[in-house]
Amino acid sequence: MRAYRVAYDGRPYNGFQRQPDVPTVEGTLLSGLARLDCGGPEDGPPAGYAAAGRTDAGVSAVAQTVAFEAPDWLTPAAFNSELPADVRVWASADVPGDFHATHDATERRYTYFLYAPEADDDLAAETLEAVCGRHDYHNLTPDDEGTVRELSGAIERDGDLLVVELRAGGFARQLVRRVVGLLDEILRDGAPRSKVERVFDDAPLPGPEGVAPAPAYPLVLTGVDYPGVAFEPDEDAVDGARSVFEALRVERHTAGRVAGRMVSGLSGSRQ
Repeated sequence: MRAYRVAYDGRPYNGFQRQPDVPTVEGTLLSGLARLDCGGPEDGPPAGYAAAGRTDAGVSAVAQTVAFEAPDWLTPAAFNSELPADVRVWASADVPGDFHATHDATERRYTYFLYAPEADDDLAAETLEAVCGRHDYHNLTPDDEGTVRELSGAIERDGDLLVVELRAGGFARQLVRRVVGLLDEILRDGAPRSKVERVFDDAPLPGPEGVAPAPAYPLVLTGVDYPGVAFEPDEDAVDGARSVFEALRVERHTAGRVAGRMVSGLSGSRQ
């Protein structure tokens, strides 16, 4: 059994989990394995296959993990030979035969980049502290079961962004994005701090009072921990992945500057 670390840009994909007729990260991985004669869509996933989590459409990852019965020759670089550039396997580890990538994870970490140039940083930290802890988050997820979770988190300022990190053994659906949505309501929309306490009430929040999930694309799965598992980076695969995502960073940074110039030009037209 072998586990692999996978990094991907989530924006072109309809989430991680395989679905019919739409591109997904898992579908891309399994199709690549099929081309490598290691199992795949028609034959089903390889023996023992499981993934650490199911990221939503648009969510990216640097530490997604998949594990399955793999041949010795299937290095990260070999895996990448049948994958598109925006999905990169970059490390691997031998794991016990009963290893399960979903159930054996002890902690998952997500990082959200919230654009909030004028937010009160102290209020942001106080609000996040109030949201974290062991609670029933039924008002911050569409799930009906498994809503009691223990969250920890941190928040720091990076220019115009608030970088929010949330950690837990596992997350209910949309929980990270709705926690950030709640932060955004309080910081930018002026919702009262008391809304945090209301979220933890037993009574469901009615539609207009509910918390909408923050957009998916600024969210990244940044860590998944497995006790006793030491992932070994494949230097060639790491270099290739770094090159791909650095080019993506430059492209989007440039696009942001172009959009900024258009905004400033339109503002000047009013004078």
